[in-house]
Amino acid sequence: MVDYQQLLSDRVKIVKPSGIRKFFDVAAAMPHAISLGVGEPDFETPWQIRRAGIQSLEKGRTFYTSNWGLAELRDQIAALARRKYQLCYDSAKEVLVTVGGSEAIDNALRAFISLGDEVLIPEPSFVCYTPLTIMAGGVPVPLPTVKEDQFKLTPERLKAAITPKTKVLILPYPNNPTGAIMTRDELAAIAKVLEDTNILVISDEIYCSLTYGAEPHVCFAELPGMKERTIVVDGFSKSYAMTGWRLGWAMGPKELMQPICKIHQFGIMSAPTTAQFAGIEAIRTGEDDVQHMREQYDIRRRFLLGELRDMGLSCFEPQGAFYMFPSIESTGLSSEEFCERLLHEQEVAVVPGNAFGDSGEGHVRISYSYSMNHLREACSRIRTFLKTL
Repeated sequence: MVDYQQLLSDRVKIVKPSGIRKFFDVAAAMPHAISLGVGEPDFETPWQIRRAGIQSLEKGRTFYTSNWGLAELRDQIAALARRKYQLCYDSAKEVLVTVGGSEAIDNALRAFISLGDEVLIPEPSFVCYTPLTIMAGGVPVPLPTVKEDQFKLTPERLKAAITPKTKVLILPYPNNPTGAIMTRDELAAIAKVLEDTNILVISDEIYCSLTYGAEPHVCFAELPGMKERTIVVDGFSKSYAMTGWRLGWAMGPKELMQPICKIHQFGIMSAPTTAQFAGIEAIRTGEDDVQHMREQYDIRRRFLLGELRDMGLSCFEPQGAFYMFPSIESTGLSSEEFCERLLHEQEVAVVPGNAFGDSGEGHVRISYSYSMNHLREACSRIRTFLKTL
């Protein structure tokens, strides 16, 4: 008889299942449940983008592309970086098209992490960073952030965590799950800590188009001396409502991108061709759609923030992504208890904060990438639930 546990890799054994999917899967089996748990836009992919994908199929463009991706798409991505950040990348050698942003992060970690290398991860943060670090043979080192600092990484916290084994810092801003952003001055303070080190930065920019404050988003690679050590990861999922197309990219100096492409080459070959043709159209003509979706998210953001505070739940005002991260400490429940009871008593699914790291305990993540009707009904049920406690 086969002992499957004995066959498993030790690295895989210690990786926990996603805390996001746990509640989503339960809610999916409840016919009247409202899920605010998954970070997926409720907008359809804009029609002209879908049409470009359809036309590529009709024309029989179903071949492999270059490992790096379609040249025209890489040109568009490089042009986008110049427009948004005044960053210049060689589209032939410094831009890699990937299967979503997650593959780009995975490949980057595997390309540079040796056994025992440390990866600094601000927390709370997206659930993939720690498992991908472990599976690459690295050691995840959490950098707790707190609501008093609006969940931003401080230079003091970063400096204290650096050791001779530190290889990579992940910068996940705008942040999932907190919605926190970092300003140019705040990022410059982080850059100051790194300037005399050999630490690589993976800047996860997947929510870069979804910020709501007066100041424009700043990419870490824009800062003086930081481009040479930074891999910029971005994608189409959130900005263009293209989650299911599975399309993203990584940009960086060619010395960093070549080993990343080597892993992509043998593990993936190339990103889906149909999605790449759609991606070209997204960058060419999709900015008005991005602006419209951003405006709608902002309306929902302000509504949900007001509702949560009116219920008595403390919540700092997030300036990015499409998440709220309210404190539920006043209820006396743990994050897991709160979410389980809310789901079973009022059929509303949100995600416990500890799914994003231990420092997320005492909070829950609520996504506002849902319609206003959806949010109104969910808030009504949450209000009812709170009155029973």
